[in-house]
Order: sequence, then structure tokens, then C-alpha cells
Amino acid sequence: MDDKNKQQISIELPEDVAEGTYANLAIISHSQSEFIVDFIRMVPNVQKVKVKSRIILTPQHAKRLMMALADNVKKFEAQNGPIKEGKYSGPGLPPITFNTPPGQA
Repeated sequence: MDDKNKQQISIELPEDVAEGTYANLAIISHSQSEFIVDFIRMVPNVQKVKVKSRIILTPQHAKRLMMALADNVKKFEAQNGPIKEGKYSGPGLPPITFNTPPGQA
């Protein structure tokens, strides 16, 4: 496609969305027609956590996201060195531990 036929889009980033939402866990599930990514924030001394954001993608968009993330991780590591993956490599949820003492009154 030449430059004349390229379609341009304008992207608006509202202030509340621009702040972002921190997540340290993502749970991914899928059906035949969509992928669902739930982003969760786990914090010390809290047993019940809530989903902070849910993104629903078509399989095609999920694959594009996977490729874009892989490309960006590759670029990040080229600039900053390898990302340490940690010790966990098993199935299911990784253990998330915090080195903080339990709250005391």
C-alpha cells in the first residue's frame, strides 16, 4: 500500500485512562471466538483480589497482541539486557509472595 492509500486514525487518550492501571497478574481464558484477559493487582496481606481490567479480543487480535508484545520485549532486552523470569515455570498461577510482615494493631 502506498502512502496515498494509507488510512490515518486519530486516537484519543482520556486522562483517566492515561493514568493506567497497575496489574501484577494476568489470567487468560478463551472460547472458540474470543480471548479474555483479566488483569489483577495482588497486594500483601489481602486474600481476596479483584479484577482491575478485562480485555476481550478476537483470536486474530490476540495473536497480533502476542506478536507485538514479543517484538517489544525483544527491543526492550536489546536496550536493557535480559528480563529475569524468576524461578517459577510450572502450570497454573505462579506463587506471588511479598516480604512484608503481617499488619499489627
